[in-house]
Amino acid sequence: MTPVEAERPRALLAGASRRWVRLLPWAVAFVLCVALLPTTIVVLTADYGLNGGLASALAVAQAAPLLLAVVRPLQAWYVVFAADVAGALMLLTVDFQERLLWPFPPMEIVGYVGLCLALGLRERRRTLLLVWLATAGANVGLGFVAPHGTGAKDLLLTILGGVALLLGGVLRERYEVQRRLVEQETISEAERGRRTLLEERARIARELHDVVAHHMSVITVQADTAEYRLAALPPDVREEFTSIAATARESLGEMRRLLGVLRNEEAHGELVPQPGLAQIGQLVEATARTGGWVEFTPCDAEVPEAVGLSAYRIVQEALANVVRHAPGAATHVSLSVARPADEQGEGRDERQGDGQREGQGGERLTVLVVNDPPPEPPAGPLEVGGTGHGLVGMRERVRLVGGTLDAGPLPDGGFRVAAQLPLTEEDLT
Repeated sequence: MTPVEAERPRALLAGASRRWVRLLPWAVAFVLCVALLPTTIVVLTADYGLNGGLASALAVAQAAPLLLAVVRPLQAWYVVFAADVAGALMLLTVDFQERLLWPFPPMEIVGYVGLCLALGLRERRRTLLLVWLATAGANVGLGFVAPHGTGAKDLLLTILGGVALLLGGVLRERYEVQRRLVEQETISEAERGRRTLLEERARIARELHDVVAHHMSVITVQADTAEYRLAALPPDVREEFTSIAATARESLGEMRRLLGVLRNEEAHGELVPQPGLAQIGQLVEATARTGGWVEFTPCDAEVPEAVGLSAYRIVQEALANVVRHAPGAATHVSLSVARPADEQGEGRDERQGDGQREGQGGERLTVLVVNDPPPEPPAGPLEVGGTGHGLVGMRERVRLVGGTLDAGPLPDGGFRVAAQLPLTEEDLT
């Protein structure tokens, strides 16, 4: 947005979502202008006896600015207020009947009230108060020169104008409160999603630390004990093993210091071995004990620890979602290892997931969790105020190892989670 566009005033209700609401101020201003312009001329000339030229000039000055009020209500008020006061003074030069309203005829009151409503929808409280004080001051001041005495009806403009200013101000502040509330809810939702993502990444980093630390520890021990296990090592080879051990220990120290930033006071019991494919059967048994029928097809293949951990967490979250949202539903869990060429029929129908790469040529671990619709619609979620880590955690783990994820509802009311995790070293990233 350019500076000129930023300074350009917006029309009243321009931020409304519906088109007819945005056009409403223009329609009202047009109707008032078209109706009041001839009416003012006729009333001032026929009833009050004012000169036709003066009546026409006053009518234009009092009615035409109502169109400007849609965009610049305060500037329009300056013109209309001055024209109304000038009209009241001009009426002192003619002899009109006592029954007629003065200092502001009825058509002027109608236009002024509409203008005050526009002011209330746009201006701040201080401006509205000053406008009302100016109106009341002019009304009271003109009362001192009233040709037929003063009465309560002479203050009609002050009363109705004040009501219109108050009503417009209340509507404007209510709209502002609702708008700020929507903005805050949007910001809170974005922050909640970002926090969930960061928490899940920290959790994955802690778990991967335990996996990688094990291998680094093995490297350190092997390098340190090489000179004792292998006889007659040349000095340069012994020095190389010593350097490897020192580098591995330094890497472990750096990993622990980095992990200290990710750990929190509630992260207890994370030194236990991380689960893998062998522990998925325990998840299935625990889910079956909740009352649902679970069919499990295991896989005994050797997979990298990072892949096994990711597969375990994906199945864990998928089964937890079944218990939460489809209690008692029949569930099928299967693990299998195959090359992409062996799954052409199934893989061709799967949607593209996060982190998918074209042309993965190595073996992949297929993790599939499918549940049928629940026997009875659940009365409500079994868990209130969930963490929101479900699909976020699955996608992060799949992306971590360079795999694919397909998760979504089925036409019959069930749900399907399918992950493809590469096993070859060149595909693991």
